[in-house]
Amino acid sequence: MANIPENLRYSKDHEWVSVSGDVASIGITDYAQSSLGDVVYVDLPRVGDKFGTHEAFGSVESVKAVSEIFTPVAGEVVEVNDGLNDTPEKVNDDPYGDAWFIKVKMENAGEADAMLSAEEYDEYLSTVS
Repeated sequence: MANIPENLRYSKDHEWVSVSGDVASIGITDYAQSSLGDVVYVDLPRVGDKFGTHEAFGSVESVKAVSEIFTPVAGEVVEVNDGLNDTPEKVNDDPYGDAWFIKVKMENAGEADAMLSAEEYDEYLSTVS
């Protein structure tokens, strides 16, 4: 089984969300980083940028490809993980910890609740891999 922490919610685009109050931390899953290979660059938005649900907010560049990252919840960016500018390889090393991408003040906290649970995401992965 892939590394899928139980306390997070997941999208079919392979992003994860951790909710604290009305703020969602967003990153990519272990499956996504593994599929990408060695991450060499991360392009993230600025604090204050606003995004709708499933809107591209940045990209991840690996030795294999460049992939867009989508926000699974609508809202305004309140924090950006600038540390990834200097150490993008953290995405490979710690996708659920130090390698979060952005924190978003959600417009509707219910959006995160509607995302996939760890078990549902694991089932979904069995259909794509």
